[in-house]
Amino acid sequence: MNKKPKKGTLAGRTLYVPRLSIDGASAFAAAFRSLGYNAQLVPESDTYTNELARQYTLGEECYPQIITLGSFLKVIEDKDFDPLKTAFMMPTTGGPCRFGQYNELLEKILTEKGIEEVLVVSPSSATGYEDISDKSDNLRRICWWAVVCSDIIRKLLLQTRPYEINKGDTDKVHEKSIELICSIMERQNQDIKEKYNELVDGIKQILQNFTEIPAEYTRSKPLIGVVGEIYCRLDNFANAELIRRIEKFGGEVWLASVSEWVWYSNFYQQQDLKMKGEKFSLEMLGALIRDKFQSKDEHKLYAPIHKRFEGYEEPENINYFLDLAKPYLPYWGVIGEMVLNIGGSIYYHSKGVDGIIDISPFTCMNGIVSEAIYPSVSTDHDGIPIKNFYFDETESDYDRDVEIFLELASTYRNRKTKQRVYPSFFENEI
Repeated sequence: MNKKPKKGTLAGRTLYVPRLSIDGASAFAAAFRSLGYNAQLVPESDTYTNELARQYTLGEECYPQIITLGSFLKVIEDKDFDPLKTAFMMPTTGGPCRFGQYNELLEKILTEKGIEEVLVVSPSSATGYEDISDKSDNLRRICWWAVVCSDIIRKLLLQTRPYEINKGDTDKVHEKSIELICSIMERQNQDIKEKYNELVDGIKQILQNFTEIPAEYTRSKPLIGVVGEIYCRLDNFANAELIRRIEKFGGEVWLASVSEWVWYSNFYQQQDLKMKGEKFSLEMLGALIRDKFQSKDEHKLYAPIHKRFEGYEEPENINYFLDLAKPYLPYWGVIGEMVLNIGGSIYYHSKGVDGIIDISPFTCMNGIVSEAIYPSVSTDHDGIPIKNFYFDETESDYDRDVEIFLELASTYRNRKTKQRVYPSFFENEI
């Protein structure tokens, strides 16, 4: 007879991962599978999953909470569902964001339904997500590779798709790229250095595949930097396919990465240790060592595509974002994505983008605070157009709003002082 899994362990359970971007979530689940955990993505979100969640919410919750909760509830509805063999990944955070309550509500609902045997895995940003699992040493590092690789794949997707000649080619390569990275990531009983080297080779192959897509890289398209709440900006269902809408009306998107949040969490863990008088503690030493390895791994994974991303470079470290945001939102006075939104917007301006869009859930504190500051950011930076898009499942004429914004971006493009740098493969004509 099979032993029942313990409440506190993933052994014998299927771990369901929220779809925080299809590429990122897929790679993240593959990282868990590499250590023998059966990790899978939750079902795709739709109006039905939202209806399930609305049965347990009041309407005051954050929209991503509705989406993720509904996906978990859909798992529970499956005829083969077994609470003793199920786990849900629901990270958490501190600060003012309602994200810190997602796992609390989920646990409460599971208890009310009499299925508290379901394990909720809630690594915290307060610890730099060190508590990600009981096999954290290797898994944390492999999960970091998953974040970086998926960021790279997503950047290649968004850089290529607006210029493809045959509609759908880029999406097909994107899907195959996810499959390739996941096939490498999920291999078990493999030397970690060997896995890493195979990932580097995989990135080289993925770059080649994107390069071979028939495309016309004209310089006439406005480049739009997209910041905002991390789940809403990365999940196509959550943001009503806003990125594809921007592309439909002639724009290209530079989307804020997932890695910036990881670096930001690392930064605040170290700030917290300093405030507690633990600047020279073993925990601080561990955090600094982790930073060193993450930085080294990130640079090597990006190395094969360095030339491809000429003009699309990310900052060398998170302090650059924080310094840019400091005059508006000093990091020692506020916590959360609002700091990254402001710093990221100013950074995008410095790279010559033609407009900035903030994607956030309706009533999101980070979005509201950022929106209040964007007029000052715009005034101080050539009057660059910045617009907030809020999402809560209600219908809106997003096509109209995107088209109007792209007109503003095109007008700004003709008078801006910060010109962007184009990769060599872009045509010279404007």
